[in-house]
Amino acid sequence: MISLRFQPSTAGVLSASVSRAGFIKRCGSTKTVRNFRFRTMAMAASPLEICVKASINTPNKLGDCPFCQRVLLTMEEKHVAYDMKMVDLSNKPEWFLKISPEGKVPVVKFDEKWVPDSEKWVPDSDVITQSLEEKYPEPPLATPPDKASVGSKIFSTFIGFLKSKDPGDGTEQVLLDELSTFNDYIKENGPFINGEKISAADLSLGPKLYHMKIALGHFKNWSVPDSLSFVKSYMENVFSRESFTKTRAQTEDVIAGWRPKVMG
Repeated sequence: MISLRFQPSTAGVLSASVSRAGFIKRCGSTKTVRNFRFRTMAMAASPLEICVKASINTPNKLGDCPFCQRVLLTMEEKHVAYDMKMVDLSNKPEWFLKISPEGKVPVVKFDEKWVPDSEKWVPDSDVITQSLEEKYPEPPLATPPDKASVGSKIFSTFIGFLKSKDPGDGTEQVLLDELSTFNDYIKENGPFINGEKISAADLSLGPKLYHMKIALGHFKNWSVPDSLSFVKSYMENVFSRESFTKTRAQTEDVIAGWRPKVMG
């Protein structure tokens, strides 16, 4: 097992704290102090343990699981230190199967309990990110319920198009329709799903769009049309964030991860 510990940049945390403090101070100094104290506590707390997929190409590198990246993005955006345990999913160790009998990642440990805390120990990025939001409420990342499903059909339509072997079966158009709907939404409501600030919905969708970009570019020589300019700018905004560049999979791992599904 390879274990790598990550502590969010002090400079990044301080900068974010100062920026928010400037806004909160105008609304009342009490919130400024509470926010600063919370962030100090988050930085000082013991790192959370997280099991993630290991790269199949490069030792000690993160693999191509978009659900693992979603959780890591949440930790990064909340400036929570974490201890990343790389798991070779092609040769799962016994210690890992004890905490995740189905052999799925990600799995996170909170307060000496692995989350999700169920009899079957079923990993679930939805449960994990919700737990992170409750345990580390600052900065808030929750997406309003009426916006939480925006863009949620893009991933499944991307997979349908990627696996399709018939150019005329309509799967490309189904994907384009979903992207067009998302493009219109971001045009009116962006730059992120919840407006000016990134939220949980973006942290879920971003890794999936990253996989879409790489996999369709490699296997179908396809890219998002220039006419969908707001989708392209959205992807650039998310992909360029420090939290994303720090947690993204290598291109070769993404390609290798989708190859069996394409070739099969």
